Amino acid sequence: MLKAFKTEINPTESQKQKINQGIGVCRYLYNSYLAKNQELYKQYKDGLIDKKQAFMSANDFDKYINHEVKTLEGYIWINSCGSKSRKKSICNAETAFKRFFKGESKFPKFKKKKNQDVKMYFPKNNKTDWKVERHKINIPTLGWVYLKEKGYISTIANIKSGTVSIKAGRYYVSVLIETKEKYQVNSNEGIGIDLGLKDFAIISNGITKKNINKTKNVKKLEKKLRREQRKLSRKYESLKVRNKNIKKEGGTVTRQNIQKQIIKVQKLHQRLNNIRTDYVNKTVNELLKQKPGFITIEDLNVSGMMKNKHLAEKIAEQKFYEFKRQMKYKCQFNKIEFALADRWYPSSKSCCHCGSIKKDLKLSDRTYTCNECGLVIDRDKNASINLGNYKLA
Repeated sequence: MLKAFKTEINPTESQKQKINQGIGVCRYLYNSYLAKNQELYKQYKDGLIDKKQAFMSANDFDKYINHEVKTLEGYIWINSCGSKSRKKSICNAETAFKRFFKGESKFPKFKKKKNQDVKMYFPKNNKTDWKVERHKINIPTLGWVYLKEKGYISTIANIKSGTVSIKAGRYYVSVLIETKEKYQVNSNEGIGIDLGLKDFAIISNGITKKNINKTKNVKKLEKKLRREQRKLSRKYESLKVRNKNIKKEGGTVTRQNIQKQIIKVQKLHQRLNNIRTDYVNKTVNELLKQKPGFITIEDLNVSGMMKNKHLAEKIAEQKFYEFKRQMKYKCQFNKIEFALADRWYPSSKSCCHCGSIKKDLKLSDRTYTCNECGLVIDRDKNASINLGNYKLA
């Protein structure tokens, strides 16, 4: 089974330059592929070409870049990125189109430099590629790069491929390793998990995981982020005014220290995201260590919940989708059965004792009182027990 490991690296200045150039080329090719297919589709709509010619595959576009574009004098810089990395970025763009055609995602968007969402792909071409030592890793075309976290990646790991990325001025490597680890399940008892905003997760065995976003540390960082965002906004407004005044005199104004402020904001965003993701990781691992027979969670309509403008930000901060994604693949890796309750299953309205459904239960009612058996229980606790019994039903 393949497993991904991601860790921070400490490249030299020359290696940083190679990474920045390579990622820039990958971003350019990704955007060029999207633009080319949009142009072909427009020509098809105008009746200039046939339907078969309205879409260019990744292989055809790669040949077009190698034989027609790279030979031009102004595009020699494309060779600064490896051929496999270039091909992978084009294939990623093609995959985005295919997912759109199947209705699995929205229309693909152009990649922006400030979003830093493009990676360089490196396959394993020979035995010396992706060799790992305790404190460094041999990345193809880059050479030996020092690791900031020593010993995280095993020195005997069989690495199949990897990517290098940048986030908020920091460099990361992500490798795909073939593993044969197995997890022995010793218990037949399953657990149900109810996700919410007041508390992050309520488990049927009595454990309650608090909302990390209500802690003092996160609130302090959010306050600092708002302050830095206001500073950045003022810098942009000041730049507009100075540009307007100097254009009258026939000159231009440089972006004074705006890039530094952007990095500050990006670092705070990344730190908050890392805290939330780390909390999700620890919660998932804590539940898996209990060795349950199965795990059941509710199928939340997160995209529908996000349409509520009053709660959208709080819902996004909880990272419900990330929790479900990690729980699903880690259950598969550890040989634990994962069940997803039906979206319309009344876990909150059903009594966990007698099974009767209370149809008039409101969202503001935090305590569940059964009209049939008289059971009084916390609403979220009742839902988690019902989810735990859902797999048995």
